Amino acid sequence: MSLRKPINAFIFSFPIQLLFNNLRRNQSIMVCWIILFAMVTGNFGKYLGIPYLFLDPEYLNEVNFRSFFIMGLLTSGFTMAFHITCYISDGHRTTFIGALSKPFKKFCFNNSIIPLAFLATYLYQIVLFQINNEFSSQTQLGFNLAGFMGGYFVMGFLFVIYLQFTQKDIFVYMACRLDEKIKQRVRVTRGSAMTKLDIARKKQLRVDYYLDENLRFKKVGNEKEFYDRNSIVKVFDQNHFNLIVIELLIFAFILVLGIFKDSPAFQLPAAASFMIFLTVFVMMSGAFSYWFGGWSVTVGLAIFLVLNFLVGEDFFSKPYPAFGLNYHGKPAAYTQENIHKLNDTIRINKDKAVTTNALENWRAKFPADQKPKMIFICVSGGGKRAALWTVTALQTADSLTQGRLMNNTILMTGASGGLVGASYFREIKLRQIKGEDIKPYSYRHRKNIATDNLNPMIFSLLANDLFVGFTKFEYGGQRYVRDRGFSFEEELNIDTDALMDKPVTGYREDELAANTPLLVLAPTIVNDGRKLYISALPVSYLNSDILNFPTYDNIKVGGVDFHGLFLDQNSDSLRFLSALRMSATFPYISPSTTLPTEPAIDIMDAGISDNFGVSDAVKFLYSFSDWIEKNTSGVVFVSVRDSQKLSSIGAPTGSSIIDNFTQPIASVYNNFENFQDIHNDNMLGFAASWFHGSIDRIDLQYLPTSYTPILQNMDSIRQHSARASLSWRLTTREKQSIMETINHPRNKQELQKLKLLLNSN
Repeated sequence: MSLRKPINAFIFSFPIQLLFNNLRRNQSIMVCWIILFAMVTGNFGKYLGIPYLFLDPEYLNEVNFRSFFIMGLLTSGFTMAFHITCYISDGHRTTFIGALSKPFKKFCFNNSIIPLAFLATYLYQIVLFQINNEFSSQTQLGFNLAGFMGGYFVMGFLFVIYLQFTQKDIFVYMACRLDEKIKQRVRVTRGSAMTKLDIARKKQLRVDYYLDENLRFKKVGNEKEFYDRNSIVKVFDQNHFNLIVIELLIFAFILVLGIFKDSPAFQLPAAASFMIFLTVFVMMSGAFSYWFGGWSVTVGLAIFLVLNFLVGEDFFSKPYPAFGLNYHGKPAAYTQENIHKLNDTIRINKDKAVTTNALENWRAKFPADQKPKMIFICVSGGGKRAALWTVTALQTADSLTQGRLMNNTILMTGASGGLVGASYFREIKLRQIKGEDIKPYSYRHRKNIATDNLNPMIFSLLANDLFVGFTKFEYGGQRYVRDRGFSFEEELNIDTDALMDKPVTGYREDELAANTPLLVLAPTIVNDGRKLYISALPVSYLNSDILNFPTYDNIKVGGVDFHGLFLDQNSDSLRFLSALRMSATFPYISPSTTLPTEPAIDIMDAGISDNFGVSDAVKFLYSFSDWIEKNTSGVVFVSVRDSQKLSSIGAPTGSSIIDNFTQPIASVYNNFENFQDIHNDNMLGFAASWFHGSIDRIDLQYLPTSYTPILQNMDSIRQHSARASLSWRLTTREKQSIMETINHPRNKQELQKLKLLLNSN
C-alpha cells in the first residue's frame, strides 16, 4: 500500500498527465516532435544530409556563434508555440490551473518533458557532431553552444516580456474587459468555449500534484472553491485573441523575410527555416483544434482535399520558368509530328556540319603529322558532393597532364552537380586561355564550388513559394518572379564569381573555335521521358540513331534539340545558369522547370535518364565516327563519378512485413545506378563493332574509405557509410573527405594511365 501512493502521485502529477494527454490527443504536434528527434539523431534523412543542417547550421557561409544563436532562437520559438497550442487546446481539461497565479507560466513548466528531452538530445548530438565531424576546438564548441543557448533564452525572455505586458488581458479574469467589438466577433469562440467547459466537467484530467515556478511539487486544492464558469470563458476568449496576435506576428515576420530574401543577411539556415514552418504548422493546428474541436481532423482533411482538387485544376498553378525564354508569345508545339520534324535527316546533317567545323578547329591545335587522342569527359550527378569531386578530379588530372586533359577534350556530358562542377572548371580554363589572370588549379575554386546552396533555396521555399512571391527581376528583356529557381541560380552565381552568368549561346564562338570543349546538358522531360539537349551548338544529331531504320515510321525519338524546339521563344537568350538548374533539379528542393510549349512540359534532373553522361558521349562518337577514326589515334572516355562502380555486394538481411511490401520499389531505386552502368557498358561494348579506332576508359571515382586519413574516425551520424551526403550542402568533414579521395591508390593508378595515354602521342 505504501508503494502504491508514490506511484499514484507520480502518475497523476501534472507533467505526466500532460504528457499522456499530448500523446493521446495532440498526435499532429507529436509528429512534429518525432520528426525533430529523428532528424537531430540521424534517424531521418541522413543519406540526404538533413541531420547536418541542424547539427552544423550555416549562416552567411559560416558555422559559428551567430548561426547557432539563430537555431536556438527558433527552437525556443517552436517550443513556445507548442506550449501555447497545448494551453489553448487542453487548458479547459485542467481548470484548476485557472485559479493559480501566472497559470500559463505554470502550465509551461509542467508541459516541458518533451521540450527538455529534445533540448538535451539536441545539445548532446551537437557536441558529438562538432567534435567528430567538424573537428571543433573546445573554445569553438563552447562558443557554438553558448550561441544556441543564448538564442534559446533570448526568445524565452521575449515571450516572458510579452506575457508580462499582456498578462492582465489573458489571465486576470475580472481585471478588465475586451473591447465590445472584439466581443461581438468572438461569439462563436465564446460558444465553443462554453461547450468545452461543459465537456470539461465530465472529462477533466485527474491531477493531484503540479510543479510550480520554483520547481517544487504542490498538491492541487479543491476545484469547487474557485471554479467560475464565466471567468473561464473570458480566458478562452483572451487566449484565442492572443494566439491570433502571435500568428499574425509570425506571418508578418515571414513576409518581411520574403521581401528582403535576396539579401544574404536575411537568408536563415535551412534548419531554421524548417523550424519556422513547424512553428506555423503547430499554431495552425492549435487554431483548428480550438475552433473545430473533435471535428478538426475531418475539417482539415476536407480542406486538404479541396486544395488538392484546386491545385490539380491549376487554380494555384505556379510554374517555374527558365530565365531568358519568352513565356508571353505563342508556345512551341510539343507533338509527335513536330518532334520528328525537328529530327529529320536534313536538320541532322546541317547540325553535324556545324559541329564538324568545330572538330576541324580542334584538330588544328595539334601537329599535322600527329594524331591526338580525343577525350570525352563524362561526369555523374550527386549534388554538391559531385560538384566538388568533379572540380577536384579535373583540376588534378589537368594539372598532372600539364593541361593536355582539357586541350584534348572535345565534349563534356553528365548530370546534376557533376555538370555544375565541370562547367565551372571549363569556364576557368577558358578564361586562362583568353589571357585572364586566373589560377585554374587553385584551392579557391574548390572552396567556391563547395559553398552552401541549400540555405537560400529552403528559405525561398518558406518565405516566397509558400506565402509571398511578388518581387520580380528582369533578364533577357523578360520579367520573372524571384522564385526558388532564381535563388538557386543567384547563389551559384555568387559561388562561382559570376563567371558563368551568360546565355548558353555565349559559348558558341569559343566552342566553334575549339577554345573550349562542347558541353551538352540533357535534362529529362517529365511528360514522356525524352532528353532535352541544351548546348551552345545545335546537336540534333544525338538522335541520329533514327537513321538506322529509315523505312520504319513508328520510331520513338529519344530526345529533342532545345534550340530547334524553342527557336521562336528566344532560345538564344536562355541563361546558362538556368540550363544548369534544369539539369540539376533535386527532388523536393529545387523545383522542376516548366517550358513554354503546348502542352506544357516539365523538366527534371538529367540523372533520371543517364546519371553518368556516357550514353550521350557514345552517341556523339557514333555521329562522327568516320571523322574521328581518320583524325585521331583513338578516344578516351574519362568518367568522373561520385560513386564506386564495382562496390561490394551486400548479403540479404531479414525482411520485415514493410520491407517485403516495399522491396519491389526499393530494389529498383537502389539499383538505379547499376542499371545505367550496365546499359552504358553495353553501349561502349557495341561501339567496338562500328568504331574501328581504340577506345580507352579512365574512371576517377569518389572512394571514401578508411584509407583516407580524414575518415579514420567514422561519421557520428552516418556510421554505416563514410560517403558524403547527397545534398546541396556539405560539412567540413565531407568536403575534406571528397578532396582527399583523389589520393586513393586506385585513382592514382587511373591518373597515371591517363597521363601515359596522352603522352603516347
